[in-house]
Amino acid sequence: MKLPSPDEHTHTLNTNEKQAEISSYVAKVLRDNFGKGPGSVYVSISDSFVVIYIKDFLTPMERVLYSENHQQTVKKTRGFLMDMISAEVRACIKLLTNIEIENLYYDWSLENRSGIFLGVGPSPYDMEESYQGKDEVHEEVANMSGKVEKEPSKIKSTRINSRTLIVVRDEILVEIEKQLIQDGKENALRNAKGKLEKSMLNLDHINSHIEGEVVELFIDWDFNIDRSFIIMILNPNS
Repeated sequence: MKLPSPDEHTHTLNTNEKQAEISSYVAKVLRDNFGKGPGSVYVSISDSFVVIYIKDFLTPMERVLYSENHQQTVKKTRGFLMDMISAEVRACIKLLTNIEIENLYYDWSLENRSGIFLGVGPSPYDMEESYQGKDEVHEEVANMSGKVEKEPSKIKSTRINSRTLIVVRDEILVEIEKQLIQDGKENALRNAKGKLEKSMLNLDHINSHIEGEVVELFIDWDFNIDRSFIIMILNPNS
């Protein structure tokens, strides 16, 4: 996959142009590797994060597998392909934004035919801005985490634009989860935690305090450093 040309004008692109370049590149990478591209790709850029929101993305073969309750097969196959393209996507982001993406996280909502890529820079906790309902968001996330695993030692969040809210949690793993990871059960743990956390996060409570409404929820974890990222996609006009 050929990256966008690193010509002398790249560093002068404005944010909208950078977002458009990344969107186009990611759509092509997905199309080349999955045989079908997404219907649309939306990119949001902040100092520490690049969020890539993918809509209308399910190949014909995946549609058959999903309809026959083989969702985990779809996710496993996508996981292999994501391992292959992660470095390319991170390199594209670095070229266009100058953000050194240390890790690229992702999650899928097969039922909605959507997904998220989250590029995280070196300082994901450098966010001090407030937004309406921030305390209540933290309270609800801590409450959910305490029910599923344990309350985080640290929670920070940022609403990087009207449609994208990111919550970062540290130290939520309990001992049995750490043992499962050591035993090579990371994928099973990831799937179980994803289902539980999404079902137990009270979005009605969050929606009653923030501007807008959460319409999609994505979660990924970095088990190596015991950190988790929650990405909420919002409808700002609700």
